[in-house]
Amino acid sequence: MKRITFWLDFISPYAYLAFEHLPQALEGLSYEVEYRPVLFAGLLKHHGQLGPAEIAGKREWTYRQVLWQAHVLGIPMQMPAVHPFNPLALLRLALAHGPNRHACETLFRHVWRGGADASDPARLEALRQQLAPVRDPASDEVKHALRQSTDDAIAAGLFGVPTFAVDDKLFWGFDALPMLRGYLQGDPWFEQPWREAARAAAASPIKRVRG
Repeated sequence: MKRITFWLDFISPYAYLAFEHLPQALEGLSYEVEYRPVLFAGLLKHHGQLGPAEIAGKREWTYRQVLWQAHVLGIPMQMPAVHPFNPLALLRLALAHGPNRHACETLFRHVWRGGADASDPARLEALRQQLAPVRDPASDEVKHALRQSTDDAIAAGLFGVPTFAVDDKLFWGFDALPMLRGYLQGDPWFEQPWREAARAAAASPIKRVRG
């Protein structure tokens, strides 16, 4: 049985879609999932990038695309009243509870179903009471756990969410689920082309084009 580490942030609509669709995408396969909340903004800061919702044009397209994908897959989804928002309270609540599938499902659906404000204090308090975490989400222990998780993600080579880690391989994005399935099924493609892509990337350093 393969172990999948699912790196996620509740702010990401693609992470929500991946979470909801994962059981169907991997139906019939033997695997277990470890859910790892991570601060997406921390990954972006480390790599000097902006998130999709921070770029004019791309923001509107992203919202349309995720809502279309949800429509096609039959996944209930509504944009929250405010996006992007600060996800720290949700990430810390997940870690305080223990980020199992039930907790992550509750938190994702808090954000991506109903169209309400994910950061509304009254809703957050109701969510905390519903999950009844074993640790205090505002404790230094939980805050440190989130920082450590983000540092671990960066050290593992992550640059975005959702990311699925299996063995020594990372699969980034909701649209990587078919690729992840192929790897879990033992597709021989991963023996040669996977390594060729790595060699090509190493042989062609990133260069900034100046206009």
